[in-house]
Amino acid sequence: MLPIQIINSIHFFMQLFSKLIPTLLLVFGLTATSIIAQNIPSSADKVTPLLIGATIPDVSLKTTAGETVKLRELASERPTVLVFYRGGWCPYCSRHMMDLQKIEKDLVALGYQVLAVSPDRPEELSKSIDKGDLKYQLLSDSPMDVTKAFGIAYKLDDKTVARYKENGIDLEVSSGYKHHLLPAPAVFILNQEGKIRFSYVNPDYKERIDGDVLLTAAKAYK
Repeated sequence: MLPIQIINSIHFFMQLFSKLIPTLLLVFGLTATSIIAQNIPSSADKVTPLLIGATIPDVSLKTTAGETVKLRELASERPTVLVFYRGGWCPYCSRHMMDLQKIEKDLVALGYQVLAVSPDRPEELSKSIDKGDLKYQLLSDSPMDVTKAFGIAYKLDDKTVARYKENGIDLEVSSGYKHHLLPAPAVFILNQEGKIRFSYVNPDYKERIDGDVLLTAAKAYK
């Protein structure tokens, strides 16, 4: 048998370690979260979107009037089709937005609202609305906090930023920021509890979900 002093020492250290475990896990969790939050991928094919079943983060966006709105509050009003697009300057996004406009009435009839989010600052959003005669709500995520929280933000390299600028696309003017971040184009269907019921994320910005396919998904996941 072990001497009573050794047994008591072992018991003491086991108790001490058991008390430290929650603290160590909390510290590790915060550190891991911080690392993930700062680890923005360099290409759209490396993003890690929120998964189906996840609850959306409690994040804020700006309306075209510059007013702050909470995404969870908006989603709690009715089921939501949430669209992330690159900006009004992107022709593929414009085509996709027009495709959404064609099914927006059908989505509303099913009880949905359509919210479209981009890095464009509020003043730029109005241009997209006017250009496409869009009826659904566009929202600004200029700092890209929302896009990062959804795990679909990526950073353009300097060469690409310069090439865009040479072609008349100034991302800093569009967003008002110098982060050079864009979203991988994505569509999420949310219920009123803010849970993701369906998602479509394609790293190829030229490929978007077809309106009829989205409408079918909306009917299935209402």
